[in-house]
Amino acid sequence: MGDPEWLVKNVTYRPNCYMCVTDKWSVSFIFSSGQPKNVPNCSAWILMETLRNKLVNITDLDNSILANLTLFTDGDHEALYPNQVVVWEKFDLNFRAVMGLITYAPVFRDYYYHSLTQFYKDSVMYVEVRALLLEVYELDGSIHDSAWALKTYGDVTRQFIADHPDFFGSRFIFVVHRTIDASALMAVVEKAMKLQRDFPDLMVGFDLVGREDDGNPLWYFRDALSLPGEMGVTLPYFFHAGETNLEGTEVDQNLLDAIMFNTSRIGHGFALNRHPLARELSRKRGVAVEVCPISNQVLKLVDDLRNHPAGALMSQNHPMVISSDDPAMFGSSGLSYDFYEAFVGFGGNRSHLGTLKQLAINSILYSSLSLELQNEALDLWQRKWDKFVSENTF
Repeated sequence: MGDPEWLVKNVTYRPNCYMCVTDKWSVSFIFSSGQPKNVPNCSAWILMETLRNKLVNITDLDNSILANLTLFTDGDHEALYPNQVVVWEKFDLNFRAVMGLITYAPVFRDYYYHSLTQFYKDSVMYVEVRALLLEVYELDGSIHDSAWALKTYGDVTRQFIADHPDFFGSRFIFVVHRTIDASALMAVVEKAMKLQRDFPDLMVGFDLVGREDDGNPLWYFRDALSLPGEMGVTLPYFFHAGETNLEGTEVDQNLLDAIMFNTSRIGHGFALNRHPLARELSRKRGVAVEVCPISNQVLKLVDDLRNHPAGALMSQNHPMVISSDDPAMFGSSGLSYDFYEAFVGFGGNRSHLGTLKQLAINSILYSSLSLELQNEALDLWQRKWDKFVSENTF
């Protein structure tokens, strides 16, 4: 969510920050009160302060680290990332690189607050965040569990609202990587049900993330995903589905299975037009597609956004919201970049101010908020919209 340059310029300059270089020429970080133990497939850890003191050109080091945290490039994107396999490998390596920084407890708090600040400056008033809820560590190596992480998210959100009273809030969708074993997912779903029971106003549901083409299909997890229903527990799902252009595979069936499991929204839904029944069912049930224009383009599902299937969905009045997916990874921030690309790429010459207005309203209508909270959010949004229109000439 947050600015990767802030991680480089702020976080890696903090005391006790160590870095190693992996055998894939990526980087890993850890905060430690003493010399960390060596880990497989990585060079010896070096204290960042020591490394910088040895260098003449610190800027080159910082730029090199930044390149390991994003997919952004000033060069030829097509040459650097010729296909989906290559770009997704770099995508995953970048996530691993950043994890050692943002799962350090003091950074964990600061980074989330900083991320909310970026979205707030972009006029975003409410967010629903997919969060891995990884273990968070302290300088002495002690570990906090998922419940601590979720509680901390809530504490930071409340502090942010106290500092910015017109921010409506944030909620979380607990996610796990789709390469997990089916039997292991049973325990994860049980944990998700407990977290939702313990934090009912904060955790809103569950999802599986990661590249669909490489991961297990939803049907593989059918026993675990059926568990809440069998126990009489409501655990809303917000499944990534249809983030693929491999037609006719098991992965391509994820859209149908997501709807069978009563998903509340569909993450990406790029393949939805290839499944007329799924498209019709999702439209009738009011299941919105979370369209991520920049993500779909950078991760090579589509080159020209005028050819994005969301254009056809928009013309059919299919429920749709715009998401920025992982904006920091793509060299963007907040939501405006994705709104712009959706406006120009999907709507064509028929796009107008009402297009943007409806997409913004959809973000509230298809959120996990209760009807009462949706009405409160819509009232707040309408006041901001009226002010925006009155202060601008179109």
